Amino acid sequence: MRDAYDTNNVFAKILRGELPAFKVHEDDLTLAFMDIMPAADGHVLVIPKGPYRTLIDCPDDVLQALIVTARKVAIAAEKAFEADGITLMQFSEAAGGQEVFHIHFHVVPRKSGVAMRPLPRSFADKALLQSHADKIRNAL
Repeated sequence: MRDAYDTNNVFAKILRGELPAFKVHEDDLTLAFMDIMPAADGHVLVIPKGPYRTLIDCPDDVLQALIVTARKVAIAAEKAFEADGITLMQFSEAAGGQEVFHIHFHVVPRKSGVAMRPLPRSFADKALLQSHADKIRNAL
């Protein structure tokens, strides 16, 4: 049996405005913002605005909106960071690697021959995250 959605997870707090986020895109169903512990410069998280824990419990229409937003952000991030490619990741439940139990996609711009930063990662400088968010927004 799956655990219930935790309304106090960090992404729920961001959605309620209780925690800050460096936003790059927002629409009726989704929010995209900078990962504060990025695997690479330009690493963005795409989340639904609704309370969905994993890929399994997220409704089809919301999943469709998530992947469309992830694609838009990927196109902009690839342009903004002159990336050679994009890594798109989604983890469901702890056994699948999920750490924040609100469904989300990672959009990570990649350069050929450059590895992602290893775990555990450090918090990025806030001014740098703002700069990266600005670059992606300008490319949208």
